[in-house]
Amino acid sequence: MGVPEPVRNDPFPENRREDDAGAAFVLESKGEWWHAGFHLTTAIVGPTVLTLPYVFRGLGWALGFICLTVMGLVTFYSYYLMSLVLDHCEKSGRRHIRFRELAADVLGSGWMFYFVIFIQTAVNTGISIGAILLAGECLQIMYSELSPHGPLKLYHFIAMVTVIMICLSQFPSFHSLRHINLASLFLNLGYTFLVVGACIRAEEKIMQFYDGQQCTSKNAPPRDYSLETSHLSRLFSAFTSISIIAAIFGNGILPEIQATLAPPATGKMLKGLMLCYSVILVTFYSASVSGYWVFGNKSNSNILKSLMPDEGPSLAPTWVLGLAIVFILLQLFAIGLVYSQVAYEIMEKNSADANKAVFSLRNLIPRIILRTLYMTLCGFFAAMLPFFGDINGVVGAVGFIPLDFILPMLLYNITFKPKKSSITFWVNTSIMVIFSCAGLLGSFSSIRKLVLDANKFKLFSSDVVD
Repeated sequence: MGVPEPVRNDPFPENRREDDAGAAFVLESKGEWWHAGFHLTTAIVGPTVLTLPYVFRGLGWALGFICLTVMGLVTFYSYYLMSLVLDHCEKSGRRHIRFRELAADVLGSGWMFYFVIFIQTAVNTGISIGAILLAGECLQIMYSELSPHGPLKLYHFIAMVTVIMICLSQFPSFHSLRHINLASLFLNLGYTFLVVGACIRAEEKIMQFYDGQQCTSKNAPPRDYSLETSHLSRLFSAFTSISIIAAIFGNGILPEIQATLAPPATGKMLKGLMLCYSVILVTFYSASVSGYWVFGNKSNSNILKSLMPDEGPSLAPTWVLGLAIVFILLQLFAIGLVYSQVAYEIMEKNSADANKAVFSLRNLIPRIILRTLYMTLCGFFAAMLPFFGDINGVVGAVGFIPLDFILPMLLYNITFKPKKSSITFWVNTSIMVIFSCAGLLGSFSSIRKLVLDANKFKLFSSDVVD
C-alpha cells in the first residue's frame, strides 16, 4: 500500500470560504456536470466561429484543417489535465475554485498568483469588450437594412448593448446563468446552421454568375484560395490565424467553471467537456468549410459581412441572415455574462459581506454600483476601439495560449510527476515548448496587424476594421 499524500496547508489562509463573499455568492457550488457543459459551451463556442473562414484565409485548406484539429485535440487534453489537477487537490483537502489560487498552490510561487490574475483579467475584459462590440455591430447591421441612411452610428448601438448588459449583470452567481447558457448552446447551433445554409445559397448564386445565367448579385466575389504572395506576409498571416484559433478554443476560466459543480466534483468536468466538444465538432468544421469554400481569400473576419456585401443585394435570403444575427446578438449577452464572472468574483470578494444575505442592501448596492461601472468601461472601450478581428488575435496569443496551452501541462507535470521517460511527460513538455514559441510569434504578428490597421480607423468609428 502506498503512503497517502499528507494534507498540505492552504497557502491562502486569508481566503477562508466562510468569509469569502466571492466564493459564497459568485462561485457558489450547486451545479451538475451538464451545467458545467453549458458554461463551457458558452465560454468556447460563440460567434467567433464566424471568424474561422477568415482563419483559413491565412492558412489555406490543408494547414487550416490541421491547425483547427490539433488545437481542438490539444485544448480538450489540456482542459482534461487541469480538471485532474483540480480533482487531485480536492481529494487532498484543498479544493481550489480560482485559477490563480490553483497555479500559486501547485507551483508554490506567490508571483504566479498575480501573473494569472493579471492575464485572466485582461483576457476576460477583452472578451467582454469584444462581445459588446460585436453585439453593437449586429444591431447596426439590422438597422442599416431597415434604414440604410439612418443617423445612428456604431457607438449608439454599443451604448444600447451596454445598458442591457448592465441589467443582465445583476444575476448574482455563475450558477444562476445555467438556463441562459443552455439557451446559448441552442442559439449557437441555430445561427451556425443558418450561416451554413446561407453560404450554400450564396454558392448557388455564384455558380449562376459563372455559368452566364441571370445572377441575383452582380457583386458575387470570385473563389480564390491562394495565399499572399509575399513569404513574410504569408508567415505573419499564418501566425495571426493560429492566434485567432487559440482565442476561439480558449476559455481561461475552467477552474471557475468547475467551482460551480456541487462537491465532490471529481469526474464531472470530463462529461461537461464531452458535451462542449460535441457542439464544437458540429459548429467549427461546418462554419469554416462552408465559409471558406464559398468566399476563399475574400473571406471577411465576420462571414456575415461576406454574405452581406456593402454594395448590391445580400447573397442569401434576408430572413435567414436576419434570424442568424438575432441569434448571435442574444448569445453575445450570455458570453459577456460568463466572462464577467471572474471580475465580479474579485470585486465581491473585497466589497461584499458573506455573513449577510446575497440580496441584502449591504451586498446589493455595492454589486449594482461595481458591476455597472465595469460594464460601462467595457462598453466605452468597445465603442472607442472597433478592432474585433485583431482583438481576437492579440487575446489568443497573449492570454489564451499561456492559460490554456502551457499552464495546464505544467500544473499536471508538477502535481502527478510523470516519469521523464514517459510519453505523457514528453507530450506535455512538447506542447508547452511548441505553444510558447507559437505564442511569441503570434503575439508579434497580431500586434503588427493591429498597428497596421490603426491607420484605417478613428476613435469611435462606425466601422469595425477587419
